[in-house]
Amino acid sequence: MSVLDSIIEGVREDLAARRKPLGQLQEAIDQVAPVRDPLAALLSAEISVIAEVKRSSPSKGALATIKDPAALAEQYEVAGASIISVLTEQRRFGGSLADLDAVRSRVNIPILRKDFMVDEYQFFEARAHGADVVLLIVAALSQSQLNDFHQLAQGLGMRALVEVHTNDELERALEISPYIVGVNSRNLKTLEVDAQSFAELIPRIPIDLVRVAESGISSRADVEFAQNQGATAILVGEALVRAGDPGAAMRELLGVDRIS
Repeated sequence: MSVLDSIIEGVREDLAARRKPLGQLQEAIDQVAPVRDPLAALLSAEISVIAEVKRSSPSKGALATIKDPAALAEQYEVAGASIISVLTEQRRFGGSLADLDAVRSRVNIPILRKDFMVDEYQFFEARAHGADVVLLIVAALSQSQLNDFHQLAQGLGMRALVEVHTNDELERALEISPYIVGVNSRNLKTLEVDAQSFAELIPRIPIDLVRVAESGISSRADVEFAQNQGATAILVGEALVRAGDPGAAMRELLGVDRIS
């Protein structure tokens, strides 16, 4: 069993334990604030940042003790993030829907629910908790699931970040006409990181799409490398949550002078 398979197995078990009647979620969706579409913000800057609230990871273990995820998200927003990514997977990443709720209550920019979306229930759940964007990991889904889940997300008003890490996955992703494609330099089946994935895959993504470089970005040089391959956005978690000043760390990644 690969790491990805193991994570998904846990996700399904946890989902079965918290599943409610779909009607309850629909009632919550009717009360939640309208979707904040991230496309304009992602396409307006030379390089946009998706800043992540992330406590731990399968590859690195515990990363940071985040007592107030909403306060961290506020720092990201002030520093210029276009989207806040909130991990909601609990077993390997230490996240929760409570984190998503907390962040939604305090920031005004779009929020990505970062989880392993393998059941249609999770999409209704994401919108009910205020998510504007969801993650679709091509390696975790069949082509029919990928297509159906993308349509479901759009039907609920949300955008999808469609994540790939091989040429085959990119071809599959492009078949569903996505708006946002992410290249993850970390192989979720082995957890190995290879930044050359950016050089191999990002140039193959149509230029009218948002092209996100994910994982392994911890320095200004990493950002420049991704940008030189055609990335229009970066997704960063570890480098920010481990920094004493997340806002300053973001500005440093972007090559912006620190604010005194």
